[in-house]
This record gives sequence, C-alpha cells and structure tokens, in this order.
Amino acid sequence: MSDKLIVFDLDGTLLDTSNDLLDCVNHCLLSVDLKPVVYEDLTFLVGQGARAMITRAFELNKAELTEDELDRLFDLFIDYYTAHMPGTSKAYPGLMDAIARLTAAGYRHAVCTNKHEGMARKLLDLLSLSDHFAAITGGNTYPYRKPDARHLLNTIELAGGTPERAIMIGDSKNDIYAAHNANVASIAVSFGFSDVPVDTLNPDVVINNYGELTVELADQLLK
Repeated sequence: MSDKLIVFDLDGTLLDTSNDLLDCVNHCLLSVDLKPVVYEDLTFLVGQGARAMITRAFELNKAELTEDELDRLFDLFIDYYTAHMPGTSKAYPGLMDAIARLTAAGYRHAVCTNKHEGMARKLLDLLSLSDHFAAITGGNTYPYRKPDARHLLNTIELAGGTPERAIMIGDSKNDIYAAHNANVASIAVSFGFSDVPVDTLNPDVVINNYGELTVELADQLLK
C-alpha cells in the first residue's frame, strides 16, 4: 500500500456544486419570504456546512433567525438537497485525469469536507466517484471540523496515510489553515469558493486547473 496521499476538499475543489447549493439556500429563504441570494454571495455562504449557509443568508437579508427556525430550515435544506441530488453538480474539468495519473504514480486519495458526511458520500456515490477515495470524512464525522487540524489528521490516518506524506488540496481558508495547523503540505485551487484570493492564505502552491496537478508537483511537495 502506498503511503503517498492526496486529501481533497469537496465543494469548490473536487466538485462544482454552486448551483445546487444556491438552489437549496434559496428554497429555504423563499419559504420565509426572504430575498434569494446570488452566485456572488457564495464565497460568504459556503465553508461551514448547511447551518452556516442558512445563518449567513439571513445575515445578508438582515433578518433575525431563531434556533428553532434554524433547525426547521436545516431540515428543509437537507430534504430538498437529498431529493434533488446530484442536480447539476459535477467534477471540475481535468479532475479525473489528475486522479488517474496520481494513482498510477502510487498516490491514494481521500476527501475531508465540512459538508455532512452522509451528504458527501451520497453525492460522490451518485457521481460514481466514491471508489476513488480511501476515506471520506465530513463536518459531523468528528466533534471538530476544518480548520481544526484533527479533522485533517484523522482523515489521513483513516486513509492509511501519514501527515508528512500527505497533501491537502482545497479552495478556502478552512482547507489551507487546516493543513497549516496539521503541518501538512497544501495546494490551493483558484477556481473555488474562497472569499479571499487564495494566494493570501499562504498555501505551498496555487493551481488554476487540474492540468497543473502533476505527479512532479506532488512529489516535490513531499520531499
């Protein structure tokens, strides 16, 4: 078994889920007669799971949100998302070619996302991607989540890897800070949902597309 491991974030890194996430949030907002959010709001909304998305959407509307209402809207979000998966979500261009060449070079792969684990697994199953990953963990898998280092470190361990032989790939501060906190090499993608330019997060490398995720680049980060 290879000890070289690539750990991917999900939303905005592996998969473009933007339209489906917006649809779910707006379904919740419309149920309480609030203004829908738009694509430009995604960088503010995404990153800490559905509850945070709903809460932040209410903030954008300058509307109050009680805990009971949040619980109800969270259930509505999950029900709607589940009923419409996989929707228009799809792998980013070049991803599968990158996974194939890295696998051929002895790399294994895992997913570490703040999305609910059950939702992440179902989405990957529906897109026939789950078999590519030795481990899939979500925001509810452990009592902590990215940027907490333990989320990433436990994912690496579950996948049979070690921190010094692993690379975290993500699109936001949660991913890159988790890598920093875990002392794991990091690659930021520039095409995701980050609310700041990803180079300001100080990843080891920034890539603009999966054609740039080469075996040579990954090997250099593990030296």
